[in-house]
Formats: sequence, C-alpha cells, structure tokens
Amino acid sequence: MSLSLTIKLHLASSSSSSSQLTLNNHHHANKVITCSNTKIRSKPIYSTTPLITPTWKVRARVKQCGTMIKSSLIEPDGGALVDLVVAESERGAKITEAESLPKVHLKRIDLEWVHVVGEGWASPLKGFMREDEYLQSLHFNSLRVKDGSLVNMSLPIVLAIDDETKGRIGSSSHVGLVAPNGDCVAILRSVEIYKHNKEERIARTWGTTAPGLPYVEEVITPAGNWLIGGDLEVLKPIKYNDGLDNYRFSPKQLREEFDKRKADAVFAFQLRNPVHNGHALLMNDTRKRLLDMGYKNPILLLHPLGGFTKADDVPLDVRMEQHSKVLEDGVLDPATTIVAIFPSPMHYAGPTEVQWHAKARINAGANFYIVGRDPAGMGHPTEKRDLYDPDHGKKVLSMAPGLEKLNILPFRVAAYDTKESKMAFFDPTRAKDFLFISGTKMRAYAKSGENPPEGFMCPSGWKVLVKYYESLQAEEPAQQPVLSS
Repeated sequence: MSLSLTIKLHLASSSSSSSQLTLNNHHHANKVITCSNTKIRSKPIYSTTPLITPTWKVRARVKQCGTMIKSSLIEPDGGALVDLVVAESERGAKITEAESLPKVHLKRIDLEWVHVVGEGWASPLKGFMREDEYLQSLHFNSLRVKDGSLVNMSLPIVLAIDDETKGRIGSSSHVGLVAPNGDCVAILRSVEIYKHNKEERIARTWGTTAPGLPYVEEVITPAGNWLIGGDLEVLKPIKYNDGLDNYRFSPKQLREEFDKRKADAVFAFQLRNPVHNGHALLMNDTRKRLLDMGYKNPILLLHPLGGFTKADDVPLDVRMEQHSKVLEDGVLDPATTIVAIFPSPMHYAGPTEVQWHAKARINAGANFYIVGRDPAGMGHPTEKRDLYDPDHGKKVLSMAPGLEKLNILPFRVAAYDTKESKMAFFDPTRAKDFLFISGTKMRAYAKSGENPPEGFMCPSGWKVLVKYYESLQAEEPAQQPVLSS
C-alpha cells in the first residue's frame, strides 16, 4: 500500500496573513490545494517503555464552564467539550442509585463506547443515541444541534439489547450499565428503546452487506434486536488495567497539555499499524511545512487507535512498544510529539469512518489531521480487491457536513529509495529506483525473520515486530486467532 497522505487543515485565526493568503485565498471553504484483533492476552508480551508522560498540573488558557471544557486552540464540536464522568463527591450516591436500577450488561466494545462518549470524543453527543439521533447519523452523517448548525457524526454510537433485557427494563426511565467484570460503570437516563434494523445499519455504514466484515461479525450480528438510547453518566473514569492506561489521555487532558506547551498548531496522525520511516518522513515534513507557514510551535499528536481491531492487526501493546522505540531512536522528536491512545473501536468502514476519526480529533484539540491512502479501509471480505476506492477518504473529508473547519493539503507519495537506502518522496522521473513495501509485505518480512531494506524502520522498532510474530508462530499450533478487542 503506498503512502499517499493528506493533511486536513484548519486555518487558525492566529496564523499569519501570508498563510491565509496561501491556503484560503478563494471563497471555497474546502478547496483542495496541491503541493510539490488482536488476541486477548492476560498481560502484554512486552514491558511497555514510557513514551511521553505529560503533566497535567498547568491549565494555561483553558476556560472551564461546569463540566464543559474550552481550549484556546480550536473549539470542540458544539462549542464546548462534553465531560460525562461524575464528580468524585457525587460518586458514592450515584453508584448506590445505579445498583438499584434495572441492569444492561455490556460487552467489551460497549464499554469502549462508554469510554469514548463519556470523555467527550463524540461531543456534543451526551449518551447512546436515541432514535432521532441515530437516524440523522445513519442517513446524513451529521447531527443538527440546538442552534441549527450541523456537527459531523458519521458513525451511529448505539447500545443494543435483547428481548429479555428489554422486558426487564419495562417502564423504568433509567438503567444501570454493568461492565464485563461486573462493576456498575454508568447510568443511562431518560431511556428510549427502539428497533435495531441490522441490515439497514450495516448497508448504510459499510456500503455492503457482504459476510466477513469484522465489526459486524463481532458486534452487530450477535447483538439484540433493540437499541437503547439515553443520557450517560459515567460513574468513574474507565480503566482497562492493561499497563497502558497512562497513555489513554482524555480530550480534556490533551487540550490542557497543548495549552501548557503553547502549541499554535496540533497535527494528529492516527494509525493502527507500526510506524515506519515513511510515516515519520510525512510527519516530520508536515511539521516543517507548518513552520514555513508561520506557525511557531506545531505539536504532533501520534494517536494510535486502541479499541477493537480485527484479528490480523498488530495488537495495541505491541504497537505501543514499537512506537516507543521510534521515539527513543530519535526518528520522531519527543520534545514536539505526544503519544496517546484513541479509545474508539475500529469499524473498517472507509470514507464513512474516517469522518468520525477526524471529528474526534477536533474535539481533542487538533486543528490539523493527517489522513492516508484508503483510510479506515480493508480488503473486500469476499473478493480480491479493496472494499473502498483508496482516494475516496480524502475526497469525502473535503465535502463532509460539519467538517467545514478543515481543508485538505495533499502530500506526495512516500516509498523506499533504493539509491539512497531510505524512505523518500517518490520521484516519477526515476521510478525504477523506488520500492513500495506494503503492510502485507512488511508482515511477511517480520514473520519470516527477514530484515526489511536498511532505512525502512528503526532497528529497535523492527525487533519488536519480529519478536511478536515469533510469539504468534509458537502459539499457532495450540490456538487459532479470533476476533477480539
């Protein structure tokens, strides 16, 4: 897979007039500017090396309004960041109330969505969607807020229940949400129960009902025939106790850190794969371009997805260990990089899902978003082709309702330069000198123990991957991979 990336740009009001003239000198808000699952393990295979541990003591330029947070860099969708975690002083009484309510038992991925909504990644959404919100999201990829404006919401965030649970709830207005470990983690208030039309949901989200879609098989197919929506109160911060909770920074914490560092631009890079030097080239080049545009302190948010992924993706703990090596080796600058985990589950829904990824990073305070070739895509589950056109993600982002804050800046393709023995931007005048190393090819190298070309990835990061695939080969005779969170 080639590395044709784009950056989605929000022209901050603090940017220089020359930047505004360069990038926004037309009246078209979204003009394109051209420029020259892992298996469950009881503990991680690797001990996690700390990446960057921001301190949250300084709250420079952050305005608070009750449980709503505003940052100076870019406003969250709806104008203020939703924070649904109850205050510690109220926690005891809320837990007692939750224990007395009818219960809805959550699966792991349901808990991930409680985490996502509770911390404000989906602002201004304040709970699992009721039917009117669900229909807007499903059919329009957006929600209309009280002032009449639209915010992007391309993925329905819903909670399914079965007939037995629906009967148990009866006429109750509120329910308690119980995590897989048995803890009551939230209250869902003023609930509404409505029909779960699975076929319609799948067809409109993925554009196909073909068998073999990972999220569908893991979540939707076995789910109940009803959806329950309501306002969410999260009883305490969601923790997974997997050794990685210290990287799960909320949007509020990230905004505080960006303000503390006096960032005038934040560019987010989401990935669910290991970082190689082609990724690093694009991230470092992005920072250089932002400096050239007049920004003084651009900060990179390296933001790997940490929720549900399909079985053949590299597990989160391995990716985090590999990312730490990239920073230790100086491939990315720790002084201008924050590494954090994005808690959302992965849908593999292509252009529909990439809108969600971009929207969530706005809520985290990022005003620049890097998007790659075939974002959130996958191979077709029953045919030998990509499920989505690899260029449609970036095109859809330029037109998506509710993402008008963002503009697109395409980047050149990066590939391995065999003459220079490093990743470089592709030069079509000497195409024969470049080697495209796909994710499939990279995994084949690692599985066989063969080293990739020198300069493709930092050596210590590569060793992490080789060790992981060696461990898989040792486990394969005993257990086949399964879809997992």
